[in-house]
Amino acid sequence: MMFMMMKLIALLVLAIAIPSYAQQANVITTGFGSPVSYKDASLTVGRRGPMLLEDTEFIDEMSHFDRERIPERVVHAKGGGAFGYFEVTNDISRYSAAQVFARVGNRTRIAIRFSTVAGERGSADTARDPRGFAIKFYTQEGNWDLVGNNLPVFFIRDSILFPSFIHSQKRHPSTFLHDADMQWDFFTSRPESVHMILFLFSDRGTPDGFRFMDGFGVNTFKLINATGHHVYCKFHYLSNQGLRNLTAARAQQLQAQDPDYAIRDLYNAISSGNYPSWSLNIQVMTEAQAQNSSFNPFDDTKVWPESVYPLIPVGRLVLNENPTNYFQDIEQIALSPSRMVPGIKPSPDRMLQGRLFSYPDTQRHRLGPNFLQIPVNCPLYVRNYQRDGPMSYDNQGNNTVYHPNSVDSLNVSQRAAALSPAYSVSGDVSKYDNGGEDNFAQATNHYQNVLDEAGRVNLVENLGSALSSASVRYQRRALDMFGNVSADLRARLQRRLGLQ
Repeated sequence: MMFMMMKLIALLVLAIAIPSYAQQANVITTGFGSPVSYKDASLTVGRRGPMLLEDTEFIDEMSHFDRERIPERVVHAKGGGAFGYFEVTNDISRYSAAQVFARVGNRTRIAIRFSTVAGERGSADTARDPRGFAIKFYTQEGNWDLVGNNLPVFFIRDSILFPSFIHSQKRHPSTFLHDADMQWDFFTSRPESVHMILFLFSDRGTPDGFRFMDGFGVNTFKLINATGHHVYCKFHYLSNQGLRNLTAARAQQLQAQDPDYAIRDLYNAISSGNYPSWSLNIQVMTEAQAQNSSFNPFDDTKVWPESVYPLIPVGRLVLNENPTNYFQDIEQIALSPSRMVPGIKPSPDRMLQGRLFSYPDTQRHRLGPNFLQIPVNCPLYVRNYQRDGPMSYDNQGNNTVYHPNSVDSLNVSQRAAALSPAYSVSGDVSKYDNGGEDNFAQATNHYQNVLDEAGRVNLVENLGSALSSASVRYQRRALDMFGNVSADLRARLQRRLGLQ
């Protein structure tokens, strides 16, 4: 009897000691926590025999490996990012009652993801392409995502054309190669793209990494103050490092030598304590100004002239923390312009209206229905009636699962309601194609007054290089389109292409 008691005590001691030993000795475990017996070989029948299904360590390893890749983003697949903070430096409470702008000196944790747009995950950082510049603010009233680019305008003004635009920039379905004819067929069929093309094929189309480029919300948003009054808004985040671009030759050289140039540069700068920062500014437009504007203020192919709508300082964005795990912090981060907080609302901007649906829809496909529970996407506080589904990390315990109910004491936010005032819309319902709007005045001003002579020379060279791969019919269509911008631009480009 005494022997049996001592044996039981010994077994209990052993059971307690094993996990403690495994932790102290840094023992490798399976995904279910069991110590691994041998890591360098599978379980086989003899030295040259077949493997056994009972090798649970192999099955655990391989079955996880088979599933460790999630679908890459349809656009913005290649990118890098970091964490930091946003600090309010100027009071803009007259425009917005958003908590993130509550007081001067207020700090909010942020995550920023930079990216190229058209390339796959293995593509080069220095390709001629717009750069995504997306910011997640972890505010006390939920996550606010400001999802923009490094250029202030976009190629199209209606989101129904976005899938076709992206298809034209991706690979040809037959050759599986990038196809200049597809690209320029689309561009010349939608002349509103010309303003963005002038930006993209200028020196700003190949920024020197992520730190030396500006960012823009691109879309038009609506800001609402404590009295319920609204203004329309454009967001600008300007690099405090200054603008620095790569020449076309240097960009191509880096594509071969260091395709991860921008990601490496950002990571090394933060690691060395050289924290990059940007100044956040807004432009505002009243309802009356919007109604009387000579251009459509909700058209993403247009800029708001700063001489009429000057930049208003708001604060600064600082990145001072590298990700600890790229997949966890950057690949799984999900940013969407639909994530707004009280005091920030959408405008009638057609591109924004489409993005409100498409971004979270693709994120549910890519990451699963509970992607907002992934730590990098999780807001500071969540309480709702959404439950279950694959990979539910926080199913909110035994909280009530339906509304209305007489069990919990949850209420809607009176503040959120006050900052969601009613607004009127009017007009006949139809599919209005705004293609007849002025597509060239701002592009002309950009070519003649924004670019200097060196910039114009580089623009023509970059356009000529890109168009040289397209068929002559698309080259001639491009000449006609650019001729509406400037006769000088057309003539220079015609000489560069060698067309009569």
